[in-house]
Amino acid sequence: MTEFSSTLRTWRKARRFSQLDLAGEANVSARHISFLESGRSQPSRDMISRLGDALALPLDARNQMLTHAGFAARYPGRPWDAADMAPIRDAVDYILTAHAPYPALAVDRLWTVLQMNAPAQKLYAMLGVRVGNSLLDLVMSDHISEVIKNWPQVAHHACQRLRTESAAQGGVPELDRAADHLGQVPQPKGAPTSPVIPTILNLGDAHLSIFATIAQFGTPEDVALADLKVELYFPADEASAALLRAFDN
Repeated sequence: MTEFSSTLRTWRKARRFSQLDLAGEANVSARHISFLESGRSQPSRDMISRLGDALALPLDARNQMLTHAGFAARYPGRPWDAADMAPIRDAVDYILTAHAPYPALAVDRLWTVLQMNAPAQKLYAMLGVRVGNSLLDLVMSDHISEVIKNWPQVAHHACQRLRTESAAQGGVPELDRAADHLGQVPQPKGAPTSPVIPTILNLGDAHLSIFATIAQFGTPEDVALADLKVELYFPADEASAALLRAFDN
């Protein structure tokens, strides 16, 4: 068995596909999938691309399959501050700035903060988070249950999101550790009473209730960009909206 065949089998099982399932998705014979997994056949670059599409593989996994088959990686992983990432940074900055007076930020695959707008900088500074810090450290901190009023609900949904993101990428130890930590928080009681679960922050005598939407780039050809998420926070009630407007002044 070659490195490629082992990688293909691992991803096929992670996606819970049989060889026949994968053959149907990739429009090849089940026999050919069997030969690829046993090492009796070697894939072409086109075949690896078809398998990557069929398995919905992240870009770094597609690179891994290419290199394991003896090909050069296709997708670069540019640093966030690289010169040719400037249009991306500008686009993210435009979105974040336009979202004020509500908080907004951009994070990478390990929830490290890459950019924040001014409201987010003020809000997260209260939580000890700045650009370059990871939100994983925040959600695993000892004091987080004191900061977030509805911590069991928030922890439950954060745990689900972490597990989903990790599974989509074939398993990310950092995300799995955080998910395991949050999985130890007692399950929330009672049925949901609103369309979304907001995060309710204790800010002294006031409570700030916010919820998030998450945006991603639709046509990424870079490993780092494929995992980048822009999180836009909105007030869950009028009192929180007024608080954010005042907070931004």
